[in-house]
Amino acid sequence: MIREAQLVDRVPYMLIIGQKEAENGTVSIRDRDTAKTSVMTLDEFISKITNEIRNRI
Repeated sequence: MIREAQLVDRVPYMLIIGQKEAENGTVSIRDRDTAKTSVMTLDEFISKITNEIRNRI
């Protein structure tokens, strides 16, 4: 499912929320272009995406 989203559907970010993330109040984010996974709070991710959208224009 992750591979399909990354290679076929070209989804820019995939958020993974498992038990560990739920307990810590975080999300794991996998970047399509670098295939790197990082961990941050949902608010931090929303801020990151908002800034990317603003700077895209």
